[in-house]
Amino acid sequence: MGSLFASLIIYYAVLNQRVPALTYVESGNYEVREHESTSEAMEKELRLLRRQLSMTQNHLLAAMKTSLFPVSPTDSPQILPETSAPCSSQKIADTIDKCEVIEVGIVCAGYNSTRSVVTLIKSILFYRKNPLRFHFVVDVISRKILKTLFDTWKIPQLEIEFYPAEKIVSDVSWINNKHYSGVYGLMKLCLTQVFPDTLKQVLVLDTDITFATDIAQLWSMLKSFKKGQALGLVENQSDWYLGKLWKKHKPWPALGRGYNTGVILMDLRKLRLIGWNGLWRSVAVKTLVTHYWTSLADQDIFNTIIKEQPELLYPMPCQWNVQLSDNTRSELCYAEVIELKIIHWNSPKKLKVKNKHVEFFRNLYLTFLEYDGNLLQRELFGCNYSSTTQDVPEISEDDLCYEFRRAGMASLRTHLYFLDFEYQSSPDECDITLVAQLSMDRLQMVEMLCEYWDGPISLSLYMSDAEAQQFLSYAQNSEVLRNRKNIGYHVVYKEGDFYPINLLRNVALENVVTPYVFLSDIDFLPMSGLYSYLKKYIFIMNIKSSDKALVVPAFETQRYRTAFPQTKADILRMLDDGALFSFRYHVWPKGHAATNYAKWKGSTVPYKVSWEPDYEPYVVVRSDVPKYDTRFVGFGWNKVSHIMELEARGYTFIVLPNAFIIHMPHAPSFDIAKFRGSSQYRRCLKILKNEFIEDLRIKYSKRLNHTDS
Repeated sequence: MGSLFASLIIYYAVLNQRVPALTYVESGNYEVREHESTSEAMEKELRLLRRQLSMTQNHLLAAMKTSLFPVSPTDSPQILPETSAPCSSQKIADTIDKCEVIEVGIVCAGYNSTRSVVTLIKSILFYRKNPLRFHFVVDVISRKILKTLFDTWKIPQLEIEFYPAEKIVSDVSWINNKHYSGVYGLMKLCLTQVFPDTLKQVLVLDTDITFATDIAQLWSMLKSFKKGQALGLVENQSDWYLGKLWKKHKPWPALGRGYNTGVILMDLRKLRLIGWNGLWRSVAVKTLVTHYWTSLADQDIFNTIIKEQPELLYPMPCQWNVQLSDNTRSELCYAEVIELKIIHWNSPKKLKVKNKHVEFFRNLYLTFLEYDGNLLQRELFGCNYSSTTQDVPEISEDDLCYEFRRAGMASLRTHLYFLDFEYQSSPDECDITLVAQLSMDRLQMVEMLCEYWDGPISLSLYMSDAEAQQFLSYAQNSEVLRNRKNIGYHVVYKEGDFYPINLLRNVALENVVTPYVFLSDIDFLPMSGLYSYLKKYIFIMNIKSSDKALVVPAFETQRYRTAFPQTKADILRMLDDGALFSFRYHVWPKGHAATNYAKWKGSTVPYKVSWEPDYEPYVVVRSDVPKYDTRFVGFGWNKVSHIMELEARGYTFIVLPNAFIIHMPHAPSFDIAKFRGSSQYRRCLKILKNEFIEDLRIKYSKRLNHTDS
């Protein structure tokens, strides 16, 4: 047992290693920590982690076969009926060609499913050596999430196809289903009609499974199908279909213990030839007369068909679907096998399921859950197969600002709507979303923001895979965040040495669902009632039909403990007392000077101000506002450039007389420290700034004055 825990500790240590990267040094230059390419380092780390996972699994299996595992397979001989091939003796076809494309079908609907499917995909990519093509049956929201994810992930030798679930809802919604998966849990029955006729065979997977081996081994089993066999399945590892779980339990008909449909080898060509669509419908109609509903969704119908036509079944070895439901007897499988292949969390409790060895399975799952997905972008060599590469302009490595330019052009893996999102449109058509971005060290600000802003919010979160899971736990355990469904959380995964502030802003901005946005930052708290106030002035100022930017004056306090102002009168008093200042008054006065705070103090009506160089106010605009320029990363000119483009575009800046936001004090960011400590950083920022201004002049045929600071 000690060696098991030691191995777990080893692979957690491996998990925390990072790929060698360019490291910023105080002189303002960048150096490489190790003299090996990124791809070589990625492959090295993958090999190391594979070895550790294999060692851990071997320790577990060895432990269970000795004193730690009290149950012998012979105690319950019915676990392996005559219809099922023994786990360790099933003959599997030879390995497939390395260039053969493996086809994978997945039904994925809803916010939670898009999170779980990522873990499944990571486990597949971790071990795979073949090109892959995923076929997703999706609802509208999961299509948007997954398309963005794969477009930004840029995984070589991977193709994605989407099929709208809405087209087949009516084909299965007539079936009364009590399974937690709802109508989507029945859609695997329709795959012969959903997938194109050109797709002959497919591996069909639930989203709640984890691979512990190369998916090519599973795909190769299709070559072992005999003439009539069309469905490869693993025997059900509970007593469900034996009808012994409780009194009056009446399951659907099944062959022996029945078969689990979390992993299916499906020969679509054969199923189409036997009229699969008509077959499953007739079986469902007939059986529902006596059973009234399905308890296990599509699995009940698949099992009744196999009961009537067992020649369709290709029984797969049990380790290809180790099932961890509450009533599982899967230990009778993994006590006998040499290697576990697929772990299936087939319970609504998922990782909280009761199992005496659940810690091992949970650790295996968490390994992939928190694994850096950027390490899975490695190329497969030796095949003439279309590769997904980043479409980035050539940058000379001799360029003084090479690292800045590369960071500004990077495509970063993005998972939209990481948590559930619900929004009902406002009848006044003046609704507004607060837009901001943050990293893990600002996470505590989200709860505070929710107390002051009750309207919709769109947030981009810059996090590692492990941090994203910490955020998920934080949000699910926070009463404030748990009860707010009108916040869109969009995770952009960390990569590189610069904070991609404008890319993050664009991700949040592009995913608002309201016609107007308040472009803010996470370390600002709005005055009480600002949401309603802004909606009123959106209507009054008629910004729907004009290019207007409503300026919300920004203030700051240097005190970590101070009373939060409730009204403009409070602001004026605190300004007089020195408890508040106009934002960045001491270090960057020109950033907000054009707001004209002296006029604001006595103003009771909105007033127009003229743009000035380096102006960077917080504004309310239509959501079709120009995007931020992503060449600006880290600290400096990221927001200034956006306001400058609004000026070039012809926007009018109007200051609101009774609105305000307060900046909350915090420690300086790492990017500010780099800017202040590196002359090269400042020099490159100036170069990028001048290039941006020239691009702006060409784009809008307008030259704007600017400072060189």
